[in-house]
Amino acid sequence: MTDRALVVVRAGALTTVQDRGRPGHAALGVPRSGALDRPAAALANRLVGNAPGAAVLETTASGCAVRPRCRVTAAVTGAPCAVRVGGRPAAWGAPVAVPAGAVLDVGPAVRGVRSYLALSGGVAVEPVLGSRATDLLSGLGPPPLADGAVLPLGPPQGPRARVDAAPLPGPPAELVLAVRPGPRLDWFTPAALRTLTTRAYRVAPASNRIGMRTEGPALTRAVGGELPSEGTVLGAVQVPSDGRPVVFLADHPTTGGYPVAAVVSGASLPAVAQAAPGTSVRFVATGTGWPWDGG
Repeated sequence: MTDRALVVVRAGALTTVQDRGRPGHAALGVPRSGALDRPAAALANRLVGNAPGAAVLETTASGCAVRPRCRVTAAVTGAPCAVRVGGRPAAWGAPVAVPAGAVLDVGPAVRGVRSYLALSGGVAVEPVLGSRATDLLSGLGPPPLADGAVLPLGPPQGPRARVDAAPLPGPPAELVLAVRPGPRLDWFTPAALRTLTTRAYRVAPASNRIGMRTEGPALTRAVGGELPSEGTVLGAVQVPSDGRPVVFLADHPTTGGYPVAAVVSGASLPAVAQAAPGTSVRFVATGTGWPWDGG
């Protein structure tokens, strides 16, 4: 019988197993988790013939290297990077045949932050609450990859895509995030909300899968003190005590005691996954309910 598994040769700075996540469990304190750049992960799966929700590997900045024990079709999407199979250059953003025993090396991101590696059959680690995703906050799912780890692969699900290369959006030179009013607008002065939606911020180096931290002007509160913990959602713009906004991402806590000034549109979130530290960030007000429109 074919040994459908891969061996981790180089785990990289932070490589995790991700799929569409485990929505619907926030009441239990479990975040959705899943791939931060969901379109890139879905495209990688499509290129190798997997179902859209098959588990992939999400790398962070430095890439990874694996050795499949069986012949597989692989595809790398997301952050552009060099791809090598058995030491030879291979295509990025296209299906690639990887012989059994050959090392598939996903190099460091040239632009952007996170690359996605799909392999035919998907990564078949044991699901938890219906998902194989690694959740860094709760610890659910498999641990981040380590050198020498062995991951099972599922059976091939379909033929690879018949394309030479797939069109992919590049990582953003500037991150423009559409935001609608959050539930705690009244905790901030109108001037602070104007600052949030008109001034430039930068992606802070401390950003991770839990949240994108920012550097820039602090937001002034109209109400002091802290809130009792209340529910938070994906894309919530929470403002901690230093006044710098934090955008909650896939592994975010499901409750929090800092006020939420705004919520980022879901359509804007995939670009956050590829915004490197130092990238300029602008929050653009959408919808009604802002203090200047009388809502």
